[in-house]
Amino acid sequence: MAGTNRQWILGSRPTGEPTMDNFELRESEIPEPDHGEVLVESRYLSVDPYMRGRMRDAESYAEPWDVGDVMQAGVVGDVVASNHPDFEEGDVATGNLRWAEYTAADGDDLQPVDPDLAPVSTALGVLGMPGRTAYFGTLEVAEPEPGDTVLVSGAAGAVGSVVGQISKLAGARVVGIAGADEKTDWLTEELGFDAAINYKEADDLYAAVGEACPDGVDAYFDNVGGEITDAAFAHLNVRARVAVCGQISLYNATEQPMGPRKLAGLIETRARVEGLLVRDWAGRFGEATEQLAEWVQTGDVQYRETVTEGFENMPEAFLGLFDGVNIGKQLVKIE
Repeated sequence: MAGTNRQWILGSRPTGEPTMDNFELRESEIPEPDHGEVLVESRYLSVDPYMRGRMRDAESYAEPWDVGDVMQAGVVGDVVASNHPDFEEGDVATGNLRWAEYTAADGDDLQPVDPDLAPVSTALGVLGMPGRTAYFGTLEVAEPEPGDTVLVSGAAGAVGSVVGQISKLAGARVVGIAGADEKTDWLTEELGFDAAINYKEADDLYAAVGEACPDGVDAYFDNVGGEITDAAFAHLNVRARVAVCGQISLYNATEQPMGPRKLAGLIETRARVEGLLVRDWAGRFGEATEQLAEWVQTGDVQYRETVTEGFENMPEAFLGLFDGVNIGKQLVKIE
């Protein structure tokens, strides 16, 4: 297939918060799919906080991108050519591909997307990796029960917003922490959270968590780390569960803070703290997608997408994650 393929390259490793100088836009020929490969034309691309880790060097991150590499992203797009028996031209597919307009990928690494199930963009959000992370992280790690108080940080993001709604379905009382009044209003007025805290407006975060969670915290879903998690840990109940999903407050730190922090209280509470990676449940992804789709169709789980238009704006959309500009899933739509 003749034509030009634009790609975003890791131009340099950032120090602290990334800037536009760390990205480089390059052009190449559209690739031809080899045997077993599928050529996907990107329709939506995902930007996610974990990508900041992959911009680090091998000493500080296990699977870094090399400077000069095309960056990677969750992509949903159209199959324009296929040498794989499971895909044909005109199908919609998703996978972990590239910050590129076109990617030739092994068909075994792609999943089909049913456009009749929900908008195809949801394959990168509520029906994709973030939704599955929320599904398994909530039900298998946080384990909310009727009457529990569940506290969620990063609650207006793609993962946290679904965590809160699943916890409500389980019969829990849910409190969200987010960084803007627009976000906390969305949580309480539309998603059914029982209370929400704007941490940027709280003079005393410890007191704010205590006021919102007067009976303590039975399960804490941590997307943020730092001072927010310090305040949450101070209110954990006996046998509380902590699901550690992300630490976005620390991703741009040039020096990692001393730690572990605030763990002495775990002795008294006997709380369980468990990290999670969604790939640990890869064999059950179909289960999660089916249940999440049912909840979306019935309205039990709602979602929002913040969509940036234009492939050339990929870095801008990524950098916006660290300023908290997105509500729900941050996507880039290829025009």
